Amino acid sequence: MIQKLDPPQEGDKGGGLALPPKIEAMSKPPATTNPGVTSEKQPAADSATASASQEQSPKVKLTFVGDVMFGSKVDDLLQKNGYDYPYKHVKPYLEKADITVANLETPITTRGDAQEKEYVYRSSPQSLPELKRAGFDLVNLANNHSMDYGVEGLLDTLDYLDAQDIKHVGAGRNSDEAYNYVIMEQKGIKIAFLGFSRVIPDTSWYAGKSKPGMAETYSTKLAFEAIGKARAEADLVVVIAHWGEERKAYPVKSQTDLARQYIDQGADLVVASHPHVVQGFEQYKGKWIAYSMGNFIFTTNDNPNTWESMILEASCTKERSCDLSMVPILTKWAQPVPMVDEARDKLLEKLTSLSVNAQIDKEGRITLGETRTIPSESEEKPPVKKETGIVEGTSKTAVKPPADGTKKPADSGKAADPKKAEQGKKSESGKTTETGKKTDADKTQTGRTGESGKTQGTGKNTEGKKTTDDAKSSEGGKKSSESTKKSGEDPKKSTDSKKTNESSKSSGETRKTEEDRKTSG
Repeated sequence: MIQKLDPPQEGDKGGGLALPPKIEAMSKPPATTNPGVTSEKQPAADSATASASQEQSPKVKLTFVGDVMFGSKVDDLLQKNGYDYPYKHVKPYLEKADITVANLETPITTRGDAQEKEYVYRSSPQSLPELKRAGFDLVNLANNHSMDYGVEGLLDTLDYLDAQDIKHVGAGRNSDEAYNYVIMEQKGIKIAFLGFSRVIPDTSWYAGKSKPGMAETYSTKLAFEAIGKARAEADLVVVIAHWGEERKAYPVKSQTDLARQYIDQGADLVVASHPHVVQGFEQYKGKWIAYSMGNFIFTTNDNPNTWESMILEASCTKERSCDLSMVPILTKWAQPVPMVDEARDKLLEKLTSLSVNAQIDKEGRITLGETRTIPSESEEKPPVKKETGIVEGTSKTAVKPPADGTKKPADSGKAADPKKAEQGKKSESGKTTETGKKTDADKTQTGRTGESGKTQGTGKNTEGKKTTDDAKSSEGGKKSSESTKKSGEDPKKSTDSKKTNESSKSSGETRKTEEDRKTSG
């Protein structure tokens, strides 16, 4: 059984830091200390085994965690308990690796306009120094939140990460940078990292020749070319993927197809995220795939499956082989804690049952096991081009809230062909909740949000904004979004029936929605 953690107490403070107005005000980790790239001590070999040890190839230790973000309710906890609060129980695991990697599921910025999507996040630049001190060396930005605050937010993220010497993949100032790989060398082994996403809310997020954006894999041409180039230059190629369906226990077909194609193109290890729950492992042609790492530092959801996470450790050689092991993690209140006893054993057994052909022993070692038939999950939709709620002449990136402070009607959620010309990309004047898009893990099984609804800066950009009163007026007596949520159904199924009368929303309803948000997350 997974034990619940009590909320952090007032006395558990870690020395909160004030938000700096500029990047220059951020403190950097000591130049003489970089725990993220220290190597483990190796036991001394006796004379009988010294010769054999010298013949063995050196191994580089890579550590991976899942989704990390510091906005919304997480920011409230960091302000109260200090920016080192998330790492107190896991820092030793992060420090001992040669290279430590996370999926950064948020822009790092104080600027930009909240984009038109169901959940938007924005995290303080002040969170990065402690991320670096905890041992993190590289983050993936190819995901469905890195552009939550538009191009401005993405560009700020790149600058803030560069200032802290945290490498990044998966997004960039143009497509060349977004698809480019980062090579890091440890123990004489060159490791190339690449990041790709098949979960992007809108095609306008795609990186272009002179346009900032994401490295997407709805079309695989650029991704495969990048893997091939990395293969020619590096000893080891690692792909960090973002894909799949949220809160699904098993991968969808696009996950398994892409993972195997990445390996066919030259990847030696594939580590992925997005479902916000852990998924199993697969060994394909001698290479490992970790289908979903789950949340690591995130808002707390009502679904207990989202509390399960892991720290994945890969010990890899120059000959392109990796041995995997994992540390089971319980993550609540944005603080990951290693599991023990029964909870630990149950998660290890669960991951074995979810895996295609892997088994995990009680020490967390992942080895090739029996092949299992994995249930087929429903496939995700491609990114959409918004067809409703568009006001001509508005900025491509600026999404302004409506006058009454509530959201605009959601669009139909119908998927568009992501390969169409980008001329169809128009931005919207109203900040809407588009339930046809990919959503985030804060949505609970009952349809409630885990967001705080916190407003930053001038109050124009509301983080985690989700209004529950939008679909009260629907045509032909169709079931509204509200009743869909109460029944536990996916709100995406009812978006085509939404016809909202904005003028009927009272300020009292808006206040009620704000109170509802405060009860979750």
